Amino acid sequence: MTTPPHPTIPSDRADGRSSFVHLALIVTGELGRIAPLKLLPAWAALAAIGGWPWQALRLPAMGISAGFVAIDWAMLGLLPVKRRSWGPVTPPLLGLTLARVLLSWIIALLLPPTPGLALFTAINLLLSAAAIYATWIEPFRLGLTRQTYHPPQWNENTPPLRVLHISDLHFEGQSPREDALLALVAALAPDLIVLTGDYLNLSSVYDPTAQAGARALLAKLDAPLGVYAITGSPVVDVPGHVPGIFAGMHLRWLDDEAQLIQHGGVRLYLLGVRTTYDEARDTAALQRLMQSAPHDAVSVLLYHTPDLMPVAAELGVQLYLCGHTHGGQLRLPFYGALATSSRWGKKYEMGLYREANTTLYVSRGLGMEGLGAPRARFLAPPEIILWTLH
Repeated sequence: MTTPPHPTIPSDRADGRSSFVHLALIVTGELGRIAPLKLLPAWAALAAIGGWPWQALRLPAMGISAGFVAIDWAMLGLLPVKRRSWGPVTPPLLGLTLARVLLSWIIALLLPPTPGLALFTAINLLLSAAAIYATWIEPFRLGLTRQTYHPPQWNENTPPLRVLHISDLHFEGQSPREDALLALVAALAPDLIVLTGDYLNLSSVYDPTAQAGARALLAKLDAPLGVYAITGSPVVDVPGHVPGIFAGMHLRWLDDEAQLIQHGGVRLYLLGVRTTYDEARDTAALQRLMQSAPHDAVSVLLYHTPDLMPVAAELGVQLYLCGHTHGGQLRLPFYGALATSSRWGKKYEMGLYREANTTLYVSRGLGMEGLGAPRARFLAPPEIILWTLH
């Protein structure tokens, strides 16, 4: 899929500045507009640099380096051909190549040539295996996470309510992940579906084909008690385009609105707050909606990021569902998310949290970051969450 020309990507902060992660996406996105074939001399030069410190084994080392550049190129270039993902090749290829060059120099300076080159080759094979797993396998290992919540207002005679939480579709095109999502939703047959934002990929916000694909996907979601959605990051769910995606659908968009849902004699109070990057504005919207919350209804907040958790806990929100962080998307063992794009950093990076009487769940979501980011997940597979309230 070719990304069409688009207006300047806005900042991801209320003060007009961009976070480091967002700025990196924009810069690498511009780099992604350069076809990797045009940079063939650069790839050859980097392979030569990678082999240079190996002295007598310099030529074999250069050949090994060039071979792994070719493997990475093929791995990334085949993704759109096989309709797995549609990210640019050049930025992740450059990142992988620079990592291999650095690795080559470190090993060559620390070890004798023959065992060093053998270790260099082995580590590169492991790196290739990890890259293939992160781009071809894990992004499509859609998992179902089951959670339970026991509302204090409900008793043992209250029938269970099954709520399916879906977040961060980041749609670029119909891939096996979207097919798996629809199959799983049909098999689960939830009572209620809630969506917590980011329906298009940052690369496909202005792509009419992707917009139509996202509409077609959302139109297939159905539940007896309805499908409710909020908007996500303003740079992704652009105000001028989201109404068009939702228009004419059975899906209900909660735009700083609340909806009271009846179920078996009990009530659920859904609060949908728009994410604007203006914390004061979003806090005021949540406060206004909570003022009207019936005391006998279970309050469920839908907000794209976990950033309002302290406020939600103070106001007495019972269940808070969000996404945005992707669980970091790329995680390290024993450390977790490298970045979350949350103002709280790693405090609420993914999963279940409890503060006061508020239960928060941060979904890893389905899709991946756009522009120049690699379409990869590592130790953060996509998920949907089925909540059983009883």
